[in-house]
Amino acid sequence: MNLIKSTSTFSFFTIISRLLGYLRDILIAIFLGVGPITDAFFVAFRIPNTFRRLFSEGTFNAAFVPSYSSELSKTKKRASNFANNIFNLLIIGLFLIVLLIEIFMPFFVSLIAPGFDEGSPKMELAINLTRITFPFLFFICLSSFFSAVLNSHNKFAAAAAVPIILNIFLIGVLLFGKILDDQLVYYMSYAVTFSGILQFIFLYFFLKKYYLPKIKFKINIDSKVKIFFKKLLPSIFSSGVTQINILVGTIIATFQSNAVSYLYYADRIYQINLAIAGIAIGTVVLPQLSKHIQNKKKSSINLIQNKALELSLFLSIPATVALLIASEEIVSALFGYGSFSEIGVQNTALAVFYFAIGLPSFSLNKLFSTFFFARHDTKTPFYIGVITVVLNIIISISFFNSVGFIIIPIASSISAWINAILLFVILKKDDLFSFNTAFVNRFIRIIFSVISMGIFFNFLVNFFRNFLVYDESSKFLYLIMIVLLGFIFYLVIAILIKAFKISDIKLKY
Repeated sequence: MNLIKSTSTFSFFTIISRLLGYLRDILIAIFLGVGPITDAFFVAFRIPNTFRRLFSEGTFNAAFVPSYSSELSKTKKRASNFANNIFNLLIIGLFLIVLLIEIFMPFFVSLIAPGFDEGSPKMELAINLTRITFPFLFFICLSSFFSAVLNSHNKFAAAAAVPIILNIFLIGVLLFGKILDDQLVYYMSYAVTFSGILQFIFLYFFLKKYYLPKIKFKINIDSKVKIFFKKLLPSIFSSGVTQINILVGTIIATFQSNAVSYLYYADRIYQINLAIAGIAIGTVVLPQLSKHIQNKKKSSINLIQNKALELSLFLSIPATVALLIASEEIVSALFGYGSFSEIGVQNTALAVFYFAIGLPSFSLNKLFSTFFFARHDTKTPFYIGVITVVLNIIISISFFNSVGFIIIPIASSISAWINAILLFVILKKDDLFSFNTAFVNRFIRIIFSVISMGIFFNFLVNFFRNFLVYDESSKFLYLIMIVLLGFIFYLVIAILIKAFKISDIKLKY
């Protein structure tokens, strides 16, 4: 496996998806802005989308890939039987979950949006929209299963590309925003569910070359299947700590007007880096790392873990610095149009700033959890995840009345750093990870490159400040130019001082 090449393939489609996601959110900001209708839609969208992230962004892989790869190394038939048993159980379980929640939707929405007044138009709208979007969960979870099988065969492109479909559907609806008017959020909700169906069909065509799913009424729940589901529940929690904290934050934010929208837009901005520096690397590393661990190749295990950590920090630290320097300019350039007010920009930028502090730790949590998952250990990250989620809830609730919604990104960053530190300490204590000399040398060079980039980026932001103000219509173009110049500067410095080597692209792990 070529780590950088595989990560680049995954990241390319992820970036395309996220850029389309930004276009989608810019259109939402223009047509809906910040308000009760937007809050209701984001609550309805957040639930199935959170489950999508929990299942598709490495979580399902964590439980499935090591077990499936182990069966695949024996015979293809054994791997196929194992996958079929999981597939059929998922169909039954997901169908029952969706059915039950659709029946009890008013109670369910009151749990996830307790700040919405019962019987209010906002609550009624949230219930109706969530009923429409919730079937998305069924199809996207099965799509995540298909993606995990493809990833086990080191095929990452299709799984990375599939979220593009959701964004295309929503953008298509938003282009008719003025015509649809008050019905816009309903059509957007239907688009969410229909995109889930199409994603399922899309992945099936790529999957059938490696595995053909078969629906059976007789399911063999053997020891391997039991072990898988024992690993799945902890992995959903541990690998999805960031998403669970975001969901918790959304629930708490419903008690403050417009806060759900501020957090949603802020979340969109830092997620693109997390998708590359954490999710993409963790997803790509897992199958190969599992094989090395199974074959007890200690030198290969150490090499791939160090290179994965190095690449994650190389990508996440400069993004953190950029967001800390120019959070308001970035939010304004991306979303500050139409119905999105200047106050909305300022509040969203404040959330971005505090989320950015935790950005490297969000990526490290994905990566460190993968190191455990490759060893069939989902319990350790699970226990640590429980501790940090509880900590996040305590901090958020304790200070929400006095600080307001901004305590939510602060609490998320604090709990994420504690989560990353605890995972790292256990990895070191159990001798599952050790730094090699190459990593230490590279890390020092990465820090120097980031400091240089930060100084240059800050200069650019100040130099073009008048072109980045809220009322400037072309601010988006100036932001793109500044980000590109900053990235090129960072890359040039990194190559010159050998924080990054071109030869790394060809290395096999």
